[in-house]
This record gives sequence, C-alpha cells and structure tokens, in this order.
Amino acid sequence: MSKKIFLFSLVLTCASLAKAQNIFSIEEIISRAKEQSIFSKQAETQRETSYWQYRSFRTNYNPQLRLGGNVPTYSNSVRAVNQPDGSLVYLPLNQINPNVNVGLQQPIALTGGNISANTGYNFFNNISTNATQWSGTVLNVRLSQPVFGYNPWKWDKRIKPIVFEESKRIYVERTEQISSNAVSFFFDVLVQQVNQQIATFNLANNDTINKIEQGRYNIGTTSQDKLLQVQLQLLRSRQEVAQARLDLESARLQLRSYIGLRDGDSFQLVLPDKIPPFEVTVEEALKYARMNRADYIGFERRRLEAESEVAQAKGQRYQTTISASYGLNNVGPTVSDLYSNPTKQQIADVSFNVPIVDWGRRRASMQTAYANKKLRDYVIEQDKITFEQEIITKVNQFEMLRLQIEITKKSDEVAQERYNVAQNRYLIGKIDITNLNIALREKDDAKRSYLQALKSFWTSYYDLRRLTLYDFANKSLLYVPDGED
Repeated sequence: MSKKIFLFSLVLTCASLAKAQNIFSIEEIISRAKEQSIFSKQAETQRETSYWQYRSFRTNYNPQLRLGGNVPTYSNSVRAVNQPDGSLVYLPLNQINPNVNVGLQQPIALTGGNISANTGYNFFNNISTNATQWSGTVLNVRLSQPVFGYNPWKWDKRIKPIVFEESKRIYVERTEQISSNAVSFFFDVLVQQVNQQIATFNLANNDTINKIEQGRYNIGTTSQDKLLQVQLQLLRSRQEVAQARLDLESARLQLRSYIGLRDGDSFQLVLPDKIPPFEVTVEEALKYARMNRADYIGFERRRLEAESEVAQAKGQRYQTTISASYGLNNVGPTVSDLYSNPTKQQIADVSFNVPIVDWGRRRASMQTAYANKKLRDYVIEQDKITFEQEIITKVNQFEMLRLQIEITKKSDEVAQERYNVAQNRYLIGKIDITNLNIALREKDDAKRSYLQALKSFWTSYYDLRRLTLYDFANKSLLYVPDGED
C-alpha cells in the first residue's frame, strides 16, 4: 500500500515538473539575481558613481584652461567720473566695455599653492564721442602659496585612492550579498515546494487510511473514536494542501521579484543536496579577508582621515598666504598696440590673519582634534577585533553546519524508513492510527530539518565568500585588483 501511495505522490510531482516551464538550480538562481535583479543594478550604478567621483578627483591635479569675460557690456547712465584734481563730476555716459580673460591654472599638490598664467583684454567705446581704446594684460603669472596651512591636495592624494579601491571591493561584497539573499529566497521556495509535496502525499495517504478505517468500522474491528480521528486527520490534510499551495505561491512571488523573473514564468527548483568538498581554516579565511575586504583597507583610510582633521586644525591656527605676480600690460587704440613696448606689472603681498587673544579657542580646537583622533584609533582597533572575530565565528559555524547536514540527512532516511515500517504494521493491525500519525510527523519534521540544514549551509557558504572575497570551493579570488590608478 505504501508503494502505491508513494507512486501516486511521484506522479503528482512529475506532473508539476512537466507543467513548469523552467527548472532552476541554485547556481542558476544566483546567476539570474546577479545579472537582472534591481539590487545588482543598484550595485552597478553605485560602482559607476564611485568611478566618476575618482575621475573627478584626479582632474583636480591637472592644469585647467579657463575662459571668462563679459561680452558685451553696455551702459547708458549718469556716473561719477574722477577728475585730475581728485574731484568728482557726474556725467552721462553711453558706452560699451566688453572684456575677455584666458587663464591656465595649475595647483601645486606638494605645497598646497596655486600658479597660473593669464591674459586679458578690455575694450572701451564711448558711443557719445565715438572714442575707442584697448587695454589689456599681455601676460601675467601669479603664485599664491599658503604658509603653515592645511594642504587638501596632499591629503586627498593619500585618501581618495583608498576610497576608490574600497568602492571596487564593496561592489564585489554587494554582489556576494545578493548571492546570499538569493540563496535564502531559493530555500524559502524549496521548503514550501517540499511542504506542498508532503501535504499532497499525506492527503493521498490519509484518504486511503480513511477508506481502510471505514471498512474496519463497518465490520466492527475498530471503534467510532478511531474512525473520527482518521476523518479529522483527512480534513486537516486537505486544509494543509490548500495552505501549502498558498505559501508556495507567496514564496515564489518573493523569489521572482528578487531575481527579476517575469510574472508569467512558471518554475520549479532542484534540491542542491550535493555539497562541494573543501576545507576552510581560520588562518586561511583571515588571510584572504585581510587581503581582499574593503573594511580592512578602510581601517587605514579612517586613520588617515583622522590625521587629516588634525592637520586641518593646525592649519587654522595661523592663516598666512604669500602672493606674487609678474606681468606685462599696455593700452592703445588697437589690439596690436598692446604688444608694442608693454609696461611691467609687478605685485607682491603677504596676507595674514593671526588672532592675538582668542581665550583658548585655538588650543581647544587642537585638543578636540587630538581627542577625536585618539577616539578613532580606539574604535579602529575594536573594529579590527570585531572584523577578525566575525570571520572566526563564521568558519567555526560553517564546519558545524557541514556535520549537521550529515546528521539531518541520515535522520531523514531513518524517519522515512520508520514511517514505512509503521505504515505496514498499521495495515496488518499491529499499531493504531495514533502511532502511525506520530511516525508521519517525525518523517515530515526530519525532511524539513534536512532542508533547513541545507539552507543554513549554503547561506553561510556565500556569507563566507562575502566576508573573505574568496571562493574556497574553486580556490579562486573573487576580487582581483585591476591596477587602475
């Protein structure tokens, strides 16, 4: 009788598989999640944003050619005009006064200064008198250099490349997190898929038992109490089948939404019961985590940012800037006259801003920066410990999960065999329906425990990949530096 029930369940399962358009393995679900899920597109966009931010940072150290001016500038108003004796005369002025400037600027990353070469032209046309004149700077070279100040160019050059390298590693970590999430959704569907198969099998089984118990009741070999118990179990089985179908569709909808599968695509999942044979040691996992993880190089970046804030606090104590420029300028009725014996233009100045009495403000600012740096150093050291402890815990759990799979798989086989024996003994009247139901529940619970062990193993496997950026099954790095600078 048990063989007939098993064959009936197998036929239902095969019919379900035939109806499904797609049969997916766990690797195919992960691949789809990485390729077409909205989360993978978000990770890709964030990586692209980080790339262009880095490119923008790199351009800060390149020379900038700029063009500026006012073309045209027209004015018709009464304005004050300075006279040779220093007095002012208000006259109506109707004039055009456009100007244009071209400059080449280059920051000096080593010192934090800026050097530029500029040229500019101004044209004046008094429309009332039809008088015209050109004036301009043929060439002007300027240097601006802060003294004892904060140099953002130097610190950005040390910090920004690390930030960019972090972003590339974070992208791979996000990809592995997508894999882990896809595994979780995969097993949610698979558990409900198996629950539906169990419920369908139990319904067919309880229907057969009901007929047997009804026959026994008719000939007086069983009591009405046992018959009612069987009928109640049959009703529960029908309810469980309906609930299992609803739960399966809900789990499928979540998986379909996560991996970007169209609503009309039906699918079935294959149990990933083949565990890849590989060993993981704590030392090996820590080695790859330190070599590959974004968090680990982030410790250095955070340390440099703290030092940068201290340097910035120091630079704000005394604000001194040296500026110097040398150029040639001239004036004439035509543009060509500007290049005929131009006069020298020399400017030099030293600007400073030093507080005499600030009531301890500078000292407080410096001490705050030092205290913040000290606090960050402590936090970084604690984060390093947490970083390593997370790896150690995951590796230890991973080895326990492998053992748990072996135990639950054996328990599943034993529970199935026990149920077969109990069913045969029930059919010949050696045990009652209560003991048969106990064996049935143990069989179903053992199957679900095995699935849960598989889910925990595969989820931990992809979590371990994310924490180390290393594929232990294939012995390959998940992140390889591309050398892009």
